[in-house]
Amino acid sequence: MKEESIGRFRKLLDGGESETVEFKQNMNDEAIETIGAFANARGGTILIGVADDGRVRGVTFGGETLRDWANRIAQAVRVHPKIKLITYKGRSVAEIQVSESAVKPVSCRGKYLIRVGKSNRQMTDDDLTRAILGKLGLTWDEGVEQRATINDLNPVQLQRFRILCNKKGRRPIPPEDDDRTVLEKLGLSRDERLLRAALLLFGKEPQRFYASAKVKIGRFRSPTFIIDDREVLGTLFDQVEGTMGYFREHLQTRFEFTGEPAREVIWEYPLEALREAIINAICHRDYLDVGNTQVRWYDEQLVILNPGGLPSPLRLEDLKRAHRSMPHNHKIAEMFFYAGLIEQWGSGIEKIFNQCTLAGLPDPEFNETQGALWVTFRKDILTEAYLLSLGLNERQIRAVEYVKKRGEITNREYQELNHISKPSATRDLADMVVKRILFVSGKGKRSIRYVFHEPKMSQK
Repeated sequence: MKEESIGRFRKLLDGGESETVEFKQNMNDEAIETIGAFANARGGTILIGVADDGRVRGVTFGGETLRDWANRIAQAVRVHPKIKLITYKGRSVAEIQVSESAVKPVSCRGKYLIRVGKSNRQMTDDDLTRAILGKLGLTWDEGVEQRATINDLNPVQLQRFRILCNKKGRRPIPPEDDDRTVLEKLGLSRDERLLRAALLLFGKEPQRFYASAKVKIGRFRSPTFIIDDREVLGTLFDQVEGTMGYFREHLQTRFEFTGEPAREVIWEYPLEALREAIINAICHRDYLDVGNTQVRWYDEQLVILNPGGLPSPLRLEDLKRAHRSMPHNHKIAEMFFYAGLIEQWGSGIEKIFNQCTLAGLPDPEFNETQGALWVTFRKDILTEAYLLSLGLNERQIRAVEYVKKRGEITNREYQELNHISKPSATRDLADMVVKRILFVSGKGKRSIRYVFHEPKMSQK
């Protein structure tokens, strides 16, 4: 086996079983079910001849073994994975690589399974609905809402949308067109029946039809101690503006004087980054999921939870580079674009990162777990974990906490804080300056201070 293949095989063993890796001692019915579950999710790898604990046991192969396995798989699941034989430390193992199916759902002997975490589970009705819609090239919001009529829409919301569309010029709407005509031209009605997207965007009471289509905001002092909560209802446009209104009302601010007559307002978190994150969550969430879009606001971080994961084939690692726009809800995304809430499809994530960088905050963290996409904004890049990753010692980390509280530190204060000599303090502080954790402020030995922000040069 080539060195590259050996490295990959060892990495699979070391990583253990996961959402995309399964160990099986033998090729049995459970292994075939896992192939179907992988095909209905994002694909994966099965190692036959490896125990659950990752120990390589090996299996015995005959001349037709791999062909027989391929036939069994094709008959049971109707997919054709790649199967290759690996020899590792004198033992034979089969590696079965399963790709995500382009045509879902995949049945395994009449059962529809999907991979969740380290196990396979039966697909729910909602799972099957998503899969069938995907097969047809449709999204949930493009379905007709049989319970609704045009009387369930708010004419004021439609008028506001007309104004936004004409102002942006992306989808001009003639003033002589009545509401029915507008909905038909926008593709928000079919045979005079409203699509779900129309109810969410312009409905008088969207939550009467879709109870979970709302934003829940919680302000936490600890994971279990909540000090404030709010539900933001109404149309999707209302939810964006209502959530941003809450942020403007509660976010801390400070003022920075730039030398101009006006002063710049610095928000605790950059408003544009939060706005993009909320728009993404509301626009691209999975509305088949009974959970709500959530904002969980803690003292040191703010988390936005979006029901539903990334649309396939996007992965978390794709978010930090140019990637395709693949909305969960085609019509909602289209209307958001016409209204100017989405400036350019696929650019929202990049804008979030850029705004946080400009604000001097760490990159937001994106995680996909528990059937949701979690976006975490942090206020402080100088966490202990980050400082340790830079190689700072305990004395230096203690000094960072000191500066957080007092705004600055001198060499003498550093000596007293850590009970060390002046030469040791000087070396530590110089190291932190080189690593751009601290900056030197002041002139002359007696006035030198160490601060977090690089002093601005005076203008003559």
